[in-house]
Amino acid sequence: MCEGGPMNRNWEDRVAAAWASFDEYPEERAEEFRGLIDALVAELPDDSPLGPFEQACAWDSTGHSDKAVPLYREALARGLDGYRGRRTKIQLASSLRNVGQAEEGVELLTAELDGPSDELDDAVRACLALCLSSLGRDREGLSLVLGALAPHLPRYQRSMANYARALVEPEADRA
Repeated sequence: MCEGGPMNRNWEDRVAAAWASFDEYPEERAEEFRGLIDALVAELPDDSPLGPFEQACAWDSTGHSDKAVPLYREALARGLDGYRGRRTKIQLASSLRNVGQAEEGVELLTAELDGPSDELDDAVRACLALCLSSLGRDREGLSLVLGALAPHLPRYQRSMANYARALVEPEADRA
């Protein structure tokens, strides 16, 4: 993995700079952006899980979820875990939804709900809500989104949390 020493930090910084420049690549230059990411990936060891992850992100961000899905799967199969592993699962679920496989996205992210908590918790819930909605399970999705939003509100946190539960558990007390 690209963690640690100065060479690795340099690579990480260049990847971050590439992504920071993403908006400079309109749709007609998407291939150029993917080429930039491919060049950075070419510097990694052949078995690095970061390569397929970054390439999947590039395909996904340029509107090609179908090409991103197998790369996300490859990154996970190569052992990408931790924060990037969680990002991969979120992005894979979103891509699966985009290619008509929302049920698999629901399975993937439902398991993430029980994982260690971090700053990606709300993203897990938001993406899971989209997958659920694609399956016609809007009440469950809305419940997740309201539950994720409630702690961020300046007031009404308890009420919104209760309403979120009531959407999927009608017998839940309402505020």
